[in-house]
Amino acid sequence: MFSDPQFWVAVSFFLFIAAIFNPVRKILTSSLDSQINEIKNKIVEVENIKNEAQNTLSELKKRESEVEKEINQLNNEAKNKIKNLEENSNKKLIEQIEKRKLLAENKIDQLIRDANLSIKDYISNISLESTTHILNKHLTDEKKEKIIDESVKELSNILKN
Repeated sequence: MFSDPQFWVAVSFFLFIAAIFNPVRKILTSSLDSQINEIKNKIVEVENIKNEAQNTLSELKKRESEVEKEINQLNNEAKNKIKNLEENSNKKLIEQIEKRKLLAENKIDQLIRDANLSIKDYISNISLESTTHILNKHLTDEKKEKIIDESVKELSNILKN
């Protein structure tokens, strides 16, 4: 067995493996450790980026909800303003209609009074003209004097009372 060269080749092979195992193991371990540390650092970095993304997302959601609230508030304010403007416009329109109605009624009343006065004047003029014409046609001078005398007496009686 000790004289067999294969035995010594096997022993030298195992000694060679044992001799280089420790340095190779250290090199592999340090290489693996550095890769593990790089992977851990990348994982930490990714987790930090993930946390930042989540924070940014939550901030964006918060801002979105705030913007939605502002939009709703502005929408409500706009609706209220529109409602107030409509109410004010309706009130002003009703007031203008009432004023114009009063003006129209006053104009109509004035036109009626003017028309009545014109009719009365016309009737009076026509009556006087007709009476004068009839009296001139049918009365003699004596009858005219008699009527004038009676009218003067009636007027003096009225003035005395």
